[in-house]
Amino acid sequence: MGTGNLKEEIKSLVPELLIGVASVEDIPSEYLYPEIRKVKYPRAISLAYPLLPSVLETIENEPTLIYKHHYKVVNWLLDQAAHKIAYFLCKKGYDALPIAASQTVDWEVQRGHISHRLIAHKAGLGWIGKSGLLVNPQYGPRIRLATIFTSAPLEPDSPYEGECGDCKVCIEACPAGALSDNGYDKEKCLQQLKKFASKRGIGVLICGVCVKVCPVGRQE
Repeated sequence: MGTGNLKEEIKSLVPELLIGVASVEDIPSEYLYPEIRKVKYPRAISLAYPLLPSVLETIENEPTLIYKHHYKVVNWLLDQAAHKIAYFLCKKGYDALPIAASQTVDWEVQRGHISHRLIAHKAGLGWIGKSGLLVNPQYGPRIRLATIFTSAPLEPDSPYEGECGDCKVCIEACPAGALSDNGYDKEKCLQQLKKFASKRGIGVLICGVCVKVCPVGRQE
């Protein structure tokens, strides 16, 4: 079976997802947690699941309980899809290691096993915006991401070449004042997320303001 056919089979398993493939060699080692560096897989499959615009519209200047629940559900759906694809690849005779959509492994710096957004960029699903988020040309930053490392000889996609240009919508809307044309201040963002998390019923580090306001892919 050709690798193109294998990629199409993977996409057909979860047609509601966006899927791209990155070469692990193109990902700097500092973006991979030590546990991942030990496993020498040549490919990383990036999965993107769109968020519902109607849910994001409930956000004004802070996250809502509706958004929190949707955020958790989409992460769960991504994890289920990643396991489904990994199991499919294993049955084909390849190794596959799914990485959770949202799992903190270093609490001091709020870091996961990998940078899902960098891998998604390398896999052709979008560019890294001024918000620090992956911006997909169809959905903007209104997506959640998961990753599967695999030995399957899939053809890598090309990194997506895009940019935010002169747009400053997320910079102006950020409740933490953490965004600028030069990137985002992770510490300012984290402190604001902790404030939101302390609100009754929230309990997780989420915001959603920059996700909602981005004009790329926004439904009016």
